[in-house]
Amino acid sequence: MSSHVRKLSAAGVLVTLGIIFGDIGTSPLYTFQTLLKEGGSHGEFLVLGAISCVFWTLTLQTTFKYIFITLQADNRGEGGIFSLYALVRRYGKWLAIPAIVGAGTLLADGIITPPISVTSAIEGIGLLPSLAKDFVPGNTLILGIVIGIILLLFFVQQFGTNVVGTLFGPIMLIWFVMLGTLGVLQIAHFPEIFKALNPMYGVHLLTEHPRGFWLLGAVFLCTTGAEALYSDLGHCGRKNIQVSWIFVKTTLVLNYLGQGAWVLTQHKYTNFAGVNPFFEIVPHFFLIPSIGIATMATIIASQALISGSFTLISEAVSMNFWPRITIKYPSNIRGQIYIPSINWLLCFGCIAVTLYFRTSENMTAAYGFSITVAMLMTTILMYYFMRYVKHWPLWLVVIIVCVFLSVELSFFVANAVKLLKRLFFLVFEFGLIFTMYIWYRARKINNRFLNFVDLKDYIPMLHSMSNDQGIPKYATHLIYLTKANNHKQVEQKIIYSILSRKPKRADVYWFLHIERMDDPYTMEYTVQELEDDKVIRVEFRLGFRIQPRINVLFRKVVEDMISRGELDITSKYESLSSYNLPADFQFIIMEKFLSYNNNFSVKEGFILNSYFAIKGLAQSEAKAFGLDTSETRIEKIPLVVNPLSNIKLKRVETGM
Repeated sequence: MSSHVRKLSAAGVLVTLGIIFGDIGTSPLYTFQTLLKEGGSHGEFLVLGAISCVFWTLTLQTTFKYIFITLQADNRGEGGIFSLYALVRRYGKWLAIPAIVGAGTLLADGIITPPISVTSAIEGIGLLPSLAKDFVPGNTLILGIVIGIILLLFFVQQFGTNVVGTLFGPIMLIWFVMLGTLGVLQIAHFPEIFKALNPMYGVHLLTEHPRGFWLLGAVFLCTTGAEALYSDLGHCGRKNIQVSWIFVKTTLVLNYLGQGAWVLTQHKYTNFAGVNPFFEIVPHFFLIPSIGIATMATIIASQALISGSFTLISEAVSMNFWPRITIKYPSNIRGQIYIPSINWLLCFGCIAVTLYFRTSENMTAAYGFSITVAMLMTTILMYYFMRYVKHWPLWLVVIIVCVFLSVELSFFVANAVKLLKRLFFLVFEFGLIFTMYIWYRARKINNRFLNFVDLKDYIPMLHSMSNDQGIPKYATHLIYLTKANNHKQVEQKIIYSILSRKPKRADVYWFLHIERMDDPYTMEYTVQELEDDKVIRVEFRLGFRIQPRINVLFRKVVEDMISRGELDITSKYESLSSYNLPADFQFIIMEKFLSYNNNFSVKEGFILNSYFAIKGLAQSEAKAFGLDTSETRIEKIPLVVNPLSNIKLKRVETGM
């Protein structure tokens, strides 16, 4: 996203409406309907109390926590739980756990938000008298339309959204204006509804209603998009989000008030089962356009969540929380990516949710738990941000965190009763969190057993071998990727690969190292010639949102060095050098496999076996680093964590 969109401007606010507020902006489609269903009555006590709870949830949770506090935790303009983790990870190794859990639950939200939003919109067609018999919630026709929209939505991801994306802002502006207008029309008939803004109505509902506290599970639906709001910070900028939220919140509150006013003026319903107040407050002549606008708004909300999922996984790969997978770039827009495996995984999940729950009412009964967990994890990380990054006073941080935790733990407990209705999601969430945890822990175990040696001790050998005509030349330029942070060191396995496994004579030995920076879009490099024209180390400093396309980056380094007169890549072969042909380059990628010669604990064994099982399904390192297969050789090396010892093998002497 260009920098001018991040600055406060009318264009920036319009773009923000299209990208940021789709999820939370479509919640009026189902939130109040769910409250009426679970409340079991429609008197003033329930209606005023429910709207009061919704208003103060939007105020405390969305406005106070996310708009005012959490948006300050921007990592060079970027938001999201991994951006936040990158800011605070130095203050505790264990902070990786809330980052993993928060990311996993946020990703799990991606398989229910599109179905519940789109289904809620399409079900509105059933209010048309001529189509009421055909469009019954949960029937095959509605399911077919919803699944068709979902399939189309995920299919177009591979082409990028830069063309249709320009329409998102204007469409969402129309949507929010419609929300506010519909609300005002109903409020005019029952202005007493403004009493609902008094927090005491909410308190009375939660303490005196038979289901009281448990209604918070339905109330929470009004703020489920708050976490995604923070994740999309980098697309629009803090100021644009904060300013546009004033307009968005106003229209949302007006619509909720309008739905409440309509309910309190109705006498034809003895109960509101199967009735959606959102579409009931729409004038009959405007019903078809409103359904069309609602459908487009839900598609936009789903698109924002899908794009956010791609970004989240991309960051997870960069920060070693997720296996390397294919990441594509469908357009030239910065940050716009497409991950085929995640795209179709989410698509399958969305279709499964649609077929399993069938109606939006059933979906809302299972919705919300994942986001409460994600919000709790963000609060934990925010404590460290406020205390150690912003250096706020301890007493102030404790008060803020206690307010957040009291609200979110209440929502968590209220949503916990939905667990039996959402076992499908638990499997999905567990799979995501398990994958991240295993990948993270296994990499830590792996790195623990890396042995580094001083490169200077081996430079004379490399120099001698390079000049030894008795050894066949392996390549003119031989390139290894190293994990050694110290530029004077390299892994022992690399030295073994060069000198012992099969001597690899080359004219120039390159060692490339990638350092992941907390700044999301850093792209820098340094060059150190450890031995003139013989041993060169290149340090790439890449932000966690930059894909390590080493082939492209290394080519750029070589071009820069040639232009500076620091490197000559003319072929060293006598028969070719006179023709000024370029020399050859050869990458060596060292892939590990779990050796049988190990004797580790049950826990480490489970983690490592799971890691290599997952790795077998992941993208190869050569592809992950964008290396040309014709210039890359793979060497398999065993991972020995705890070698077998004390083998009781006895030699028996035989008489001759």
